[in-house]
Amino acid sequence: MVEDLVVTLAAAGSAGVVYLAMAARVVKQYERGVLFRLGRVAGEVRPPGLNLIIPFVDRLQKVNMQIVTLPIPAQEGITRDNVTVRVDAVVYFRVVDASSALIKVEDYKFAVSQMAQTSLRSIIGKSDLDDLLSNREKLNQGLELMIDSPAVGWGIQVDRVEIKDVSLPDTMKRSMARQAEADRERRARIINADAELQASKKLAEAAQQMSGTPAALQLRLLQTVMAVAAEKNSTLVLPIPVELLHFLERGGQPSLTEKPEKPEKPEKPETGEQDREPAAHTDGGPHPG
Repeated sequence: MVEDLVVTLAAAGSAGVVYLAMAARVVKQYERGVLFRLGRVAGEVRPPGLNLIIPFVDRLQKVNMQIVTLPIPAQEGITRDNVTVRVDAVVYFRVVDASSALIKVEDYKFAVSQMAQTSLRSIIGKSDLDDLLSNREKLNQGLELMIDSPAVGWGIQVDRVEIKDVSLPDTMKRSMARQAEADRERRARIINADAELQASKKLAEAAQQMSGTPAALQLRLLQTVMAVAAEKNSTLVLPIPVELLHFLERGGQPSLTEKPEKPEKPEKPETGEQDREPAAHTDGGPHPG
């Protein structure tokens, strides 16, 4: 009798251990469990920890609630200003409703990937090249909104979308490099011209200031000679007074008091009497000789 009881208890204990092993399910901290009983969702989402199910009747499916990093393959498209580019991006999303992620979509990762690719191609066609290169923050927000709109119904929340790289054709890269070089050269010329203008104004003010005091000009000349002599070179500086140059300039010009000689007029030849025609009388006869 006792032996039968012991055998019965041992069998019951073994059956209990087997049942517990088949019914026990452990859900990790970053997961949630969705219980399907005979194919239908039963109860609430199971929290992390030990959860018991009915073997052969229930099926517990776990869903990862961590943020998923999904790279978007490079998409080739034509921008609004007719430039062919290749753009790739990355999407950060996570599951907020485990039941919807399992029931409403077959594979939520594949669905988000395809939605991200189509949205990226649409963004490329609606944007200019300058926006893709310099205004990415606005494009990221628009791309995030396009992906997040259908994903909300799947129990997915898109946290962030980032455009990683924009690949341009080689011809476009060379054209942009030439444009940037021309722009830098233009700015350099403008800065140089502005510096020349400011320097000319300062030199004009200095010349006007020195014109009233000739000694200041002489001191400036001596300072220039000292600056040249300080360097180790074979330059020879001979300062010449400005008055000497004025004197030489006046000596080379003709005097204003000297009047130029007038050319002689040619003498008129004397006319003989034989060349004269006899004067006629008033009555038309010849003049008496």
